Amino acid sequence: MSTLNKSSSLNNCTKLPLPSHDQMTSTHNNVVDEIQSQPFDYSKRAQWLRAAVLGANDGLVSTASLMMGIGAVKHDVKAMILTGFAGLIAGACSMAIGEFVSVYSQLDIEMAHIRRNKDLEEEEREKLPNPLQAAAASALAFSIGAMVPLLAAAFIREYRVRLGVVVAAVTMALVGFGWLGAALGKAPTVRSAVRVLIGGWTAMAVTFGLTKLIGSSGL
Repeated sequence: MSTLNKSSSLNNCTKLPLPSHDQMTSTHNNVVDEIQSQPFDYSKRAQWLRAAVLGANDGLVSTASLMMGIGAVKHDVKAMILTGFAGLIAGACSMAIGEFVSVYSQLDIEMAHIRRNKDLEEEEREKLPNPLQAAAASALAFSIGAMVPLLAAAFIREYRVRLGVVVAAVTMALVGFGWLGAALGKAPTVRSAVRVLIGGWTAMAVTFGLTKLIGSSGL
């Protein structure tokens, strides 16, 4: 009897329904669709995106404006390059220090919040801002942006051609940075690129015009 019972149990086990290939495929597709349908939280990119894109734009606009300003009163390529290089170093240091202080202040606030709520998960602690990382990203991005007008003017001796090349290079970089920042942040790309471009042109024009005016007045 025990042998018959065992045989019957084995037969019952073998009769359990197994999922078909189509059912397994359908389940897999449903899981994939569910994962893909979940919206990506672009706010997670906010910290490094802000430091990188704003740093690059600041480096590009401020260095180009300095070079255009000195180019309004001095036609020497050496003076223009030295001015741009000094602006790169000073701006990168300023951006790094400012970003470090700002993010460190944010870190202090969030650490105080964690100490008041000791039951926060470890995942929340891992999301804390990194001041050194933000400072390095800001300084690097500023330097990359500042290199655009420097490289554009470095090998051109003719004064008018040099100014035109700098403006053209900065224009393309402004459009690129504006588009990149908007694309990564899922914002309107054309509007962002135009806004960044107009801002950069305005900064260069104002710096060039005022420096030219002061230089021609003999001050």
